[in-house]
Amino acid sequence: MLVFWKENLVLLAVPKTGTTAIEKSLSPFADISILNPPGLKHTPVAKFNRFVQPYLESVGSNAMETAGVIRNPLDWLGSWYRYRARPFLDGKPNSTKDVSFDDFVLEVLKEDSAPFARIGSQRRFLSNRDGDVAVTHLFKFEEISAYVRFLEHRLNRKIELGRANVSPKMEIRLSSSVDAILRDAWAAEFELWESVQASET
Repeated sequence: MLVFWKENLVLLAVPKTGTTAIEKSLSPFADISILNPPGLKHTPVAKFNRFVQPYLESVGSNAMETAGVIRNPLDWLGSWYRYRARPFLDGKPNSTKDVSFDDFVLEVLKEDSAPFARIGSQRRFLSNRDGDVAVTHLFKFEEISAYVRFLEHRLNRKIELGRANVSPKMEIRLSSSVDAILRDAWAAEFELWESVQASET
């Protein structure tokens, strides 16, 4: 999470949406840069509104605008699956090494999922305590150039994005039956992603 005081903007770090690359490029210029621990770096909107926003206002800011990125839900799941298949996690409860992608997705959809499938959801991350999406500026991961253009304009600086925290490459495919279950259970996730327009400049 990066805070730009004069620009009245907070960049939210939605997990697995390229936020680490953004942070590497912009953290030297941020007024507040929260990169660790993960629980603070990836502060969701509801907690930001409850804890961080009031604090910033108490020391003189206006209500901060927020910006974030959302990824195609199926690709987002694939990125999590690949990330947790790293050799570093072999033998640990959150490893997906010996789990099929179908089983991973089905486990994610359970109310009380196994450790390897506890990833939350993008919509919940981006929503306030009433369940309403509450991000001022939202961009698609697949159209990251629109986000970069917005940030360059808003922060008045050139941004060069590298690659960081990238999940290992793997050939994964979801069966048609599980895909149908996912799209039904996560209809709101797909609807939110589809609703985002790359209109910011």
